[in-house]
Amino acid sequence: MKLKPLGDRVVLKPIEAEETTASGIVIPGKEKEKPQQAEVIAVGPGGVNSDGKEIKMEVKKGQKVIYSKYSGTDVELDDKNKVIIVKQSDILAVIE
Repeated sequence: MKLKPLGDRVVLKPIEAEETTASGIVIPGKEKEKPQQAEVIAVGPGGVNSDGKEIKMEVKKGQKVIYSKYSGTDVELDDKNKVIIVKQSDILAVIE
């Protein structure tokens, strides 16, 4: 399945968090925090907000970003691929 986001939405593939800490402690599955880093898979065309101002898309496919912790909608494409659809405003930074 291929997703094409609408408006100012972005499809992200989460980058899994480390399973061990720097000191070597293994973190159990349910204790891991939700990842906040992701790779941009697809970007919508942008749009117009409620004030009539144009929303310019500032991220591109392939970039790595940090997004708000509990934002977006989780979508399961198949057994192995899970993505998150977020608004561009939920993206906090681009990792360079």
